[in-house]
Parts: sequence; structure tokens; C-alpha cells
Amino acid sequence: MRSAPVKVSCGLLLLAATAAAQQRPASPQGRSAVEVAGTYDVQYGYENGRWIEVRYGRPILRGRDIFGPDDWQEALNDGAEVWRAGANYSTVLSTEVALDIDGVSVEPGEYTVFIDLGDDWTFILSRWPAQTTYDYENKDALFGAYYYTADRDVVRTTMAVEDGDISFEQLSWQFVDVDDEGGRLMMLWGTKRASVAFQF
Repeated sequence: MRSAPVKVSCGLLLLAATAAAQQRPASPQGRSAVEVAGTYDVQYGYENGRWIEVRYGRPILRGRDIFGPDDWQEALNDGAEVWRAGANYSTVLSTEVALDIDGVSVEPGEYTVFIDLGDDWTFILSRWPAQTTYDYENKDALFGAYYYTADRDVVRTTMAVEDGDISFEQLSWQFVDVDDEGGRLMMLWGTKRASVAFQF
């Protein structure tokens, strides 16, 4: 007699888990952050640091050859002039510290990130605000890269692009080679590695 409630409970848990899996987005949100320009205190740890963070959609390969087909740039741009550098909503970089990217001073604040996928990949930092959910009537902010225009660009610089020896299943933005003077912001997906250097 006591086994019936247990079976019902297990069935409800299975249904809840199945429903949760079905609601999981195809390209979950990702974020990467680094804390810089602070100092270590023996008692209190890292103090007075400033954060740099990237938020983005994380598309998954799922067996696709993203960069192999002849029309891979058009596929990633998905009807826009440039790539949103992720999936779904716009990729956003927030910085609490002034950055120097290719000789351009970037003041603390929030920026959108795009990549122009030509023969050379061009990293774009823009003042276009990002929509968190798509609103086709909102022409003052972007969803993804749709309706992007270059008039709000702050930085345009060539990225270092290379092929790695391992494949990243899910797109990732990471801060690499960070020291007291700067570092690199790197996008990794499949075997592609594309990065841009920054200084403080």
C-alpha cells in the first residue's frame, strides 16, 4: 500500500525534470568576468578591484561544421550586417575600468560587441544599447545584430584568429593572459580562437 505514493512521487519528479529539460534554451546565456586593478591584502584578500564582464548567448555545435560551408558568414550573421558574436540577444561588455583597445580609449560603461566576419575578423565595440527581449518597435536598442549601424562604433580592430587543437562544443568568451597591464578577450567555438588585446 505504501508503494503507490512513492511511484506517484517518482512519476511527478520525472515529469518535472522532462518539462524543465524542454524549457532549457537552445543557446543558454553565458558570462565571463575578470577582476583587475586591485591589490592583495594579507588579511582581507583582493581589494579595490574593478570588474570587466561579457554576457552572451552560447550556441552549441550539435554536430554542425560552423566554419566549413561556403556561406558560413551569412549563416552566422543571420540576415544582419555583422555577427552578434554569440546567439539570440546582443553580446554585451561591461567594464568598471578604462580600457585601451588598439590605441582607442574606452571609458567605463556598457557596450555591445559584434564581429565583422570578412577575410579578417573585425572586433567591434559599439554604443548601441542591447534589448533583453525582442521588441520590434524599439529602434533605440538592438536585439542581436539586427538593424546594427556603424555610426555608434567605438572600436573597430582586427582580431587574431587561429585554429586550436581541441573543439569547444559551446561558444565561450574568456579573458586570457591577464596581468597588471592588460590581457586579451578571446572567443572560442569549434576549433576557432579569435581574440583582441586590451590594456588598462
